[in-house]
Formats: sequence, structure tokens, C-alpha cells
Amino acid sequence: MEEKKSSSSVLIEHKAYARIGLLGNPSDVYYGRTISLSIENFWACVRLQPSSDLHIIPHPTHDLVNFDSLSHMVKRLENEGYYGGVRLLMAICKVFTSYCKEQGIHLHDKNFSLSYDTNIPRQAGLSGSSAIACAAFNCLLDFFNVRDKIDVNIRPQLILNAEKELGIVAGLQDRVAQVYGGLVYMDFNKTMMKKNGYGNYTQLDTSLLPPLHLIYAENPSDSGKVHSAVRQRWLDGDKFIISSMEEVANLALHGRTALFEKDSAKLAVLMNQNFDLRRRMFGDAALGALNIEMVEVARSVGAAAKFTGSGGAVVALCPDGPSQVEALTDACKKAGFSIVPVKVVPSVLNEMDIRSLVMKNRMEISGPQTPKANVFTLPCPVENVR
Repeated sequence: MEEKKSSSSVLIEHKAYARIGLLGNPSDVYYGRTISLSIENFWACVRLQPSSDLHIIPHPTHDLVNFDSLSHMVKRLENEGYYGGVRLLMAICKVFTSYCKEQGIHLHDKNFSLSYDTNIPRQAGLSGSSAIACAAFNCLLDFFNVRDKIDVNIRPQLILNAEKELGIVAGLQDRVAQVYGGLVYMDFNKTMMKKNGYGNYTQLDTSLLPPLHLIYAENPSDSGKVHSAVRQRWLDGDKFIISSMEEVANLALHGRTALFEKDSAKLAVLMNQNFDLRRRMFGDAALGALNIEMVEVARSVGAAAKFTGSGGAVVALCPDGPSQVEALTDACKKAGFSIVPVKVVPSVLNEMDIRSLVMKNRMEISGPQTPKANVFTLPCPVENVR
């Protein structure tokens, strides 16, 4: 999240950034653990402008409704699908309003217009939908001046609730990464999730990360379909899925240690294991041939690689250094894939957010055996030692 002004009488603008799942995904949906980072390479921006009527403004490209011909419309739908960002803006407004009503949070009656822009590749496993919802949510927090009334830990769940309204299948990982920014270790412990509705989220020092590269393809994948079959098997008590998902979750735990120790070789092994476990659970047909090819292209030069999310993009690590990066770049270009160095976004929490987390943490410590949700120290909320 990146902010400009906060007032009910001036323009408010927020950015939320694309997300890379480094380790542990998709165990966030299964009470697991993940490590995720926000990247400034791609973002969604939402603008809120006070107005006399409430107006949700369609994007001229992503919400296109005017076409040259019927064939133009059909081709557009085949390539881009039916969904733009307007539905996300409407859903987050509904969830935000409902939550405030339930919690007795007063909202003034002034109106506004919402518009958005995004450069996040569509359905590339970079959390483009939640970025739009997250940026809009932050605009609403500031327009109604309720940032101090809605717990930072709860915000990812509210953003996810908006997406669930639209039938989007996902876990909390992406929304946590976008609400917090930077590099985040997440533990979705079942007991804590059931009790509080959120997990244990710890921001790590982004300097712990080795150089990473993002590989992506132009054609999208449908992450909702990718999640569905495995989710049902897990709910049905499938022992293979349950044990495999526990293995995936443990990779994040080991990955945190590898980051602290600056052990890029170990991190590379864990990333490869993450993809291999996903592949065994979901199967090649669900993952998609092109998505698998991106991983195989990276591995062909000795790089470690895994999906950033549920397909459409891959995060790669070259433990052997610059010469391997050069080989990876050449291999991707030959295969027709785009590749860019990952630029990590620092924490996006503002002073008010951090202060509220610190106060909440102190209250939880002094309470009767309440799990500690976050470890934050002002002014830099990071953890970089064991």
C-alpha cells in the first residue's frame, strides 16, 4: 500500500503491490505457513474522489464494454475473460460497510467516486485481484477516517471476504502480504485462526533476501480451478493431501532459517521442493503445461523455481550468481517468457498502523495466555535475527 492524502474532501490515492509466494504456498488455505513478499514491479492503484453521487468508474481497458464488432468482443472475452475491476471495487465497499455496521463503527454520509488502474499481469499468480481490493480498502479507511478503528490483522480477512463474494478461491497469504508489504513470515496456526480470525504475521528484514527473478507468460491460468479438487480432498481427510500440505508448510519454517543464515543454496532446494510437492498433489493437468514449462526452463540452467501463486508466473533463484542469471535470461527469451529482476517493496504500514499493532501486542502479552500475533518495534517493524 502506498498512500497520498487522507481526507474526506480531497483526492485519496493508494497503491497495493503484486505478491510473490516464496515458500509454503498454498498451505495458507490449510492452516499452514508461508513466506511472501510484495514487489514494486507491478501494482494496482485506486483513486477515491469526493463527489455528490457514489460512482464506480469502469477502467477503459479492463472493463471494456464498447467493441468494434461481435468478433472483436468474442476475441476479447477469450483472451481476457469476463471480469474487470469494477466488481472488486463494489465488493470491497459492501464488505467494508457491513463490517463497520457490525462493529458499531460510524461512517459519515459523504459520497465518492472510485477509479482504478493496474499493470499486474492478469491471472499470473501475482494477486492482481486482491491488489485492487486492498488499495480500495485503504482509500475507504482514510476517506471515512477509521484507520485506527479496524485492526491491521483483520484487514486481510476483510479483503478476502470481498473476493469470496465474487467466488474467488484463495487464502489469506496474498492479502497479508499486500496489507503489510515487505517480506512476511506467516503462521496460520489453526488454534489461533479459529480463536482470532488471523494468524501470526512477522515482517522480516528484506535485506535477508537473495536476488530473485520473476518469470511470467502472457496467457493466464485459472487459479480457482487449480485449488478446487485438492481443497475438497483435504476436506474429505485425504491422508496424502494432508501430509503433503504439512510438508509444504514446513518448507516456510525451514526457509525462514535459511534466510536468517543467508543460505541461498538451501533456499533454492526448498523452493524446488515446494514446486515438486505442489505438482504431486495437483497433477500436471491442473497446473498447466505452460506453467510447468516455465519452471523447467529455469531448472534447465540450474536455477531454483516455483510458482509465485497458482500459476502464470514463476519466481526463480540463481544460487550460482550472475553467470547463471545471464543463462536464465537467455533461456527465458528463447522460450518466449518475460523475465525481470524482483524489486521488493518495503513495509507499507504507516505510523498509525504500526502504533496500533504495538499497542495490541502489549495488551495481548499482558492478557491471560493470549498468543502473540506480531513482533513489531518502532520505527522499523522487522525481524532479522533468530
